[in-house]
Amino acid sequence: MQPAAGKLREHRLTFQKTKGKIHARAVSGRFNTWRWAMVWLTQIVFYGACWLQWPGADGPRQALWLDIAHEKFHLFGLVLWPQDALLAVFALVFAATGLFYVTALSGRLFCGFACPQTIYTMIFTWIEARVEGDHLARMKLDSQPAGPRKLALKLVKHALWAAVAAWTAITFVGYFTPIRELLPAIGAFATGPWESFWLLFYALFTYVQAGLAREAVCQHMCPYSRFQGVMFDPWTKNVAYDAARGEPRRPGRSREAGAGDCIDCGICVQVCPTGIDIRDGLQYQCINCGLCIDACDQVMARTGMPAGLIRFAPEAAGTPGGAAPGPAARPRLLLYLALLVVSCALAAWTLARRPPFLVDVLRDRGALSREGSDGRIENAYTVKLVNLGDARRDFVIDASGQPGLDVVGERRFSVDAGSIRPVALTLAMPADGGPTGALPIRLHIRSRQAPAGEIVETSRFILPAATR
Repeated sequence: MQPAAGKLREHRLTFQKTKGKIHARAVSGRFNTWRWAMVWLTQIVFYGACWLQWPGADGPRQALWLDIAHEKFHLFGLVLWPQDALLAVFALVFAATGLFYVTALSGRLFCGFACPQTIYTMIFTWIEARVEGDHLARMKLDSQPAGPRKLALKLVKHALWAAVAAWTAITFVGYFTPIRELLPAIGAFATGPWESFWLLFYALFTYVQAGLAREAVCQHMCPYSRFQGVMFDPWTKNVAYDAARGEPRRPGRSREAGAGDCIDCGICVQVCPTGIDIRDGLQYQCINCGLCIDACDQVMARTGMPAGLIRFAPEAAGTPGGAAPGPAARPRLLLYLALLVVSCALAAWTLARRPPFLVDVLRDRGALSREGSDGRIENAYTVKLVNLGDARRDFVIDASGQPGLDVVGERRFSVDAGSIRPVALTLAMPADGGPTGALPIRLHIRSRQAPAGEIVETSRFILPAATR
């Protein structure tokens, strides 16, 4: 939907904001309700998930824990290792494709309702409104010269912002260092260098982005706003102004003949978080939050006009005879949906086929072979047993592939949950009979808790010719 002929306005390309700080007017309505519902949902998950506990082999542990020091990720009862990086790839593909799919359907819906920048800007703006007042009071306060009252209000606001930013940083780092260990360490000033760095960096980042930069991130910094248009098609729904119905505008409540429904009240601009005028057409700064729809619908109700002057609508809705197309007419939507299904299916298949443990066999290269007390030739190996599960496992190791090949000494080993245990293994075989040299052998590793999950690793046994 484009402005009617004769109402197009001249626009100049600018590289910095010239309006000053934006103080958006508060508005109620269904889209504002959905936005705050997303704030509550995302923040309950973010701030609360790090406190969840999960039973482990050595007692309760944090349910969601990125244990970088030990190269593993605890996801409730699942322990993921670097070898499981393919699952992370599938998760990223799924998330990116899901974002593209939502964008193709309804534009920057993610930006307006679920983007962390939007979420924390809403929280910080809410704090600002509680301390300094509504948008008019805040603009008046900003224009006043410095004084005791202004200084006190600003100090209280920034102190609350800093507190939220600090707790956000603590929560973020709490997913890497268990939160129940991190808080006492912070209280005792005993955090490590990396923990200290990320606590300071993330707190400062949140404070600057949500408190100071705010809409400038969406206007000038966000790369997604620049390339989102390539995911649109003519049937992508965006917040749009119905120019055919609204133009020409009629200031106030006059009922001039031929006038449109727009009374030019400007409330759609006042409530916009990025300060744009949606009546000028679709703009990359628009985050599809729908607040201008809530505001305009209220004005239409008060003036006795039908709602929907500003609404979510596709560009093609204004074309003659435009019924909603079938799925085949939107190939990119089908492509995104197919990628979603494929990535989800591959992740499920990979997870289902994921072995309960891993094995790595290394032959001792310091001594090719040695003669044992019983006259047999022995070779030494190091077997790394990786328990991928969340419970202790007992392993049994056997050998095959050559006549008389046997394990000398201990062949049963236990590995704690989510741990790696290197064990020394000695194999022996008779010195006479059969071929010599580097002989192929097989090591059979079984878990007593999962006998069906046997792993067979190949290696070499050195049998020198001089022993024959």
